[in-house]
Amino acid sequence: MEVTQVLLNAQSIDGAVRKNAEESLKHFQEQNLTVFLLLLSGELVSEEKPVETRKLAGLILKNALDAKDQQRKVELVQRWLSLDGNAKSQIKAGLLKTLSSPVSDARSTASQVIAKVAGIELPHKQWPELVGSLLSNVHQLPAHAKQATLETLGYLCEEVSPDVIDQDQVNKILTAVVQGMSASEGNTDVRLAATRALYNALGFAQANFSNDMERDYLMRVVCEATLSPEVRIRQAAFECLVSISSTYYEKLAPYIQDIFNITAKAVREDEEPVALQAIEFWSSICDEEIDILEEYGGDFTGDSDIPCFYFIKQAIPALVPMLLETLLKQEEDQDQDEGAWNIAMAGGTCLGLVARTVGDDIVPLVVPFIEENVTKPDWRQREAATYAFGSILEGPSPAKLIPLVNVALNFMLSALTKDPNSHVKDTTAWTLGRIFEFLHGSAVDSPIITQANCQQIVAVLLQSMKDTPNVAEKACGALYFLAQGYEEVGPSSPLTPFFQEIVQSLLTVTHREDARESRLRTAAYETLNEVVRCSTDETAPLVLQLVPVIIMELHNTVEGQKLSSDEREKQSELQGLLCGCLQVIIQKLGSSESTKYLFLQYADQIMGLFLSVFACRSATVHEEAMLAIGALAYATGPDFAKYMPEFYRYLEMGLQNFEEYQVCAVTVGVVGDICRALEEKVVPYCDGIMTQLLKNLSSNQLHRSVKPPLFSCFGDIALAVGEYFEKYLMWAMSALQSAAELSTHTTGDDELIEYINTLRNGILEAYSGIFQGFKNSPKTQLLIPYAPHILQFLDGIYMEKDMDDVVMKTAIGVLGDLADTLGSHAASLIQQSVSSKDFLNECLSSEDVMIKESAEWAKLAISRAISV
Repeated sequence: MEVTQVLLNAQSIDGAVRKNAEESLKHFQEQNLTVFLLLLSGELVSEEKPVETRKLAGLILKNALDAKDQQRKVELVQRWLSLDGNAKSQIKAGLLKTLSSPVSDARSTASQVIAKVAGIELPHKQWPELVGSLLSNVHQLPAHAKQATLETLGYLCEEVSPDVIDQDQVNKILTAVVQGMSASEGNTDVRLAATRALYNALGFAQANFSNDMERDYLMRVVCEATLSPEVRIRQAAFECLVSISSTYYEKLAPYIQDIFNITAKAVREDEEPVALQAIEFWSSICDEEIDILEEYGGDFTGDSDIPCFYFIKQAIPALVPMLLETLLKQEEDQDQDEGAWNIAMAGGTCLGLVARTVGDDIVPLVVPFIEENVTKPDWRQREAATYAFGSILEGPSPAKLIPLVNVALNFMLSALTKDPNSHVKDTTAWTLGRIFEFLHGSAVDSPIITQANCQQIVAVLLQSMKDTPNVAEKACGALYFLAQGYEEVGPSSPLTPFFQEIVQSLLTVTHREDARESRLRTAAYETLNEVVRCSTDETAPLVLQLVPVIIMELHNTVEGQKLSSDEREKQSELQGLLCGCLQVIIQKLGSSESTKYLFLQYADQIMGLFLSVFACRSATVHEEAMLAIGALAYATGPDFAKYMPEFYRYLEMGLQNFEEYQVCAVTVGVVGDICRALEEKVVPYCDGIMTQLLKNLSSNQLHRSVKPPLFSCFGDIALAVGEYFEKYLMWAMSALQSAAELSTHTTGDDELIEYINTLRNGILEAYSGIFQGFKNSPKTQLLIPYAPHILQFLDGIYMEKDMDDVVMKTAIGVLGDLADTLGSHAASLIQQSVSSKDFLNECLSSEDVMIKESAEWAKLAISRAISV
């Protein structure tokens, strides 16, 4: 096979040629992997070959070593490790040789591939000479080889975890990197590669940052690099500072004053990419301090190993004025562009974080800026003043903010309708939304919205919904929080008199020609949902009138016209919004008997539409329609059985959808809703459902987050069908048992512990449902053989001491269910169990009311079982 030609063809403009080349590459890779990889590395090394083919050869090599999908990645790693040793050595030698190629694309590609190979081999104690040979390159000229080697060291640090490289080699890597960064290095590309490599190597520098001299030296080199004449080096150096601020927060005190001076200069004078990183440094320090203060609740007694240094509190007299200046650097069209990010936005975001970090102390520093600028003729000053106000509304106490809001509210309502500038209106509507989000609702003592101004507020927001899409979207957001604040007001809501008008205005917005801009249509439906969700009984008749309207809208989307793929996407999005709206309406009207009866006359029609929505998509099940069906099942109860024959195939389709695992998770939840609605009427469908659930559990393709709800679903089914569950008992218990073992012998980071707790909770919910389902049935004794293992599982979780409150409540509940269902059969087992007594006592004295209640019930059940 002529590799070069095939690689050229693979990049051809002609689709047929390209497809043909891709096929032959794939075929060759499957026929003989070793030769395939050797040819690719030969292509990458060879200086005679065209740059496009060298680059693509390297890319294919890289993709043969790594994949986004975990499962695939494991396979590729095993595949490389089992490859012929001589071939691997030849490939690796070729890659290292390419680092000194005069062609920069070839060097850069080789760097990435070397790092991928190292990521596989170093943890297996292979290629031990790699770091040494890279370091010997760093001291050689030419400059381009030095640059490529530093880039490789950077990628290497990104690929492998710090424990794979010993401290002696780490020191040598850092030395080489720091030398490459120093001002004496004449070549800009080398300095840039070194600075970027340091960014990736910071995680390896724990020991070096704990040594005062080494840390001083590293900090000095980074700070010097922020003054480099080359903008990309300055940006990379500030990125290093941002990373240091979170990784080594507790080591920053001696440098913070110098860093303030450097960042302030960059924010005021440097180019935007550099200034943004300089602001990001302070945002990152805020994040660290917010976390510390939240975790320790502000009391630093002896047990706190990370004291808060209050860097932000000390910096605010200088930091806040600097951030306020940035707010005046807006861009003309930033409101229209969804992904916009610039100095003004970064400054406002940082100001918001500062407010959350220092609370009340920020207010007197910002108020004069607002007062001075909010009435200025230049729109930039009015917008900056409004943005500053909106940014500080989360953090300071209501007592400090409400007097300001009372003064500002009228002014802002008038600006929202009368200001000539769209930016100012956009920010004003956003700020009103923040006022309603943080300072309005049952938790706030003195209301800012009264009988007197409620009507004006609603009128202004409805008026603004006719404004440009970006302003209208923010006005919808403000109305959303306005409605949310009245969620728990009792029988009558101040919004009741305006309910009809609000709903009508929101529906009008959804029909605007430009409703797809600025997420406007989505925002309008989200707000409509919130207005309905927070409405009171008095407006129930109006919510009922909304049902045929939304039904009609949904009906119009399923009319059978042929759609282009772009139109199909729009259709699907709109169907999602309408199904979401119906879900909220179903939950609202289904929750009280009087409205439920009236609503159910529409149930057949609604279910028919949901089925038509499913029919619009060939391969996937529509997630929002599935959620709405769950709500409908809950509202209709046993009557839902009449929809099952037609709906069942979509339920099965959803359970089989491993690709879009959220859809699968939602469908599993709906199975639970249906079990609760139908109870024993779900029996005819159980074989199919249980078979699919067990298949899902044994699959490696399914995302792990779906597994916990799959287990809970066993419990829902058992609870619904009672002793009929016997035919699945053996399979279900065996799946639960292996998952239970997995979940008690796992150590890992916080994210894994959180997942393990979700998994345990799913398993426990299954046990609980099974015990309750079999209670009072003659077949209870079928469960006795499983009891010892379940008690052992409870012991295991208790001993590991890392369960969260949710698991604790479910676990103590399972202990009670076991005693309650098995009675005297369980007594001796519970008495022999290692920790159930300690566990019960711990739960009885819990601060958490829910845990305590569960524990008291369990105690009663156990004492009944023992006394039998």
